[in-house]
Amino acid sequence: MEPIELSIVILSWNTLELTRACLRSLREDTTRHAREVIVIDNASHDGSAEMIESEFPEVRLVVNPENRLYAAANNQGARRSRGRLLCLMNSDIEVRPGALDRLVDFLDAHPDYGAVSPKLLNPDGTVQPACCRFPTLADPVADSTFAGGFPPGSWFIARRAMADFDHLTSRDVDQPPAACFLMRREEYLSMGGFDEELSLYFNDVDLCLRLWQRGRRIRFLAEAEVFHLGGASTRALRNRAVNLLWLRNRESFFAKHYPRVGKPWLRTVLALHGTELLARISLGPRPSAQARAAQREVLAQLRECVAPATDPGWSDPDTVPETGGHPPSRAAGPSERGDA
Repeated sequence: MEPIELSIVILSWNTLELTRACLRSLREDTTRHAREVIVIDNASHDGSAEMIESEFPEVRLVVNPENRLYAAANNQGARRSRGRLLCLMNSDIEVRPGALDRLVDFLDAHPDYGAVSPKLLNPDGTVQPACCRFPTLADPVADSTFAGGFPPGSWFIARRAMADFDHLTSRDVDQPPAACFLMRREEYLSMGGFDEELSLYFNDVDLCLRLWQRGRRIRFLAEAEVFHLGGASTRALRNRAVNLLWLRNRESFFAKHYPRVGKPWLRTVLALHGTELLARISLGPRPSAQARAAQREVLAQLRECVAPATDPGWSDPDTVPETGGHPPSRAAGPSERGDA
């Protein structure tokens, strides 16, 4: 039996049609490198697991009894994989012919690189700008308060989003698209994989930062292209529990990488954001009774943000948390409507 060169780990959670399209694109992609495909189904209830068993018998399917979220489920797939290389892939990816081979060839030819990711394309073929620079302590202020709406706050947003990069050429980057992310399996496992405390968000940022801290470079390879259809997590962005988890994962990331000041600084930013919302409500046109109710809701959400974490319970089929890194919105956090 030919040794497996590449293990592809895909998470599935109530994304049946996207998962089907992803697996079909992998089946149709001719490759020079022996590969295996592992799907970790995070307790989908839309028939995804049954579809995979019926239509893609070559796939190694693991069905979890509960949604283990992004970091833990990816680590689960990595531990079950047998390939020399590991590709973590979102279910809303469709690979173009030869893309994965180009990623494999790049890592094989460049042992000083720790990871490589392809160019992401929209369904119409236009480029998705998805690479980022690592966040600084200024970024939470720009993300979560009015300061991000004008300079210098808007400059920090543009800096992190690499607005100066057109994503048309290959280059080294801090953090490439995590929707399709390839590295050596043994290195991933030796680093502990994704930090599972960063269960849904910022786990990819953390992994890339740890790679760079080890002296390992990361490449954005424009010559390798995949379609990123999106939509797998957009509805989740309106879910209050997901926004809350983003805030907690962000705080954990900054506490980890800025151990002395990270947590108190993020709590200060949260207080600034809450104060801004309360002021906007007070100065707004609402009747006083509605304004007071909205203010109580903001205060309740602020208390929830700093309370000990609890299991969010992903039971709603309209919430589809799948991938980490980017905020649900620039001003993620408590909302005056109570639907953050």
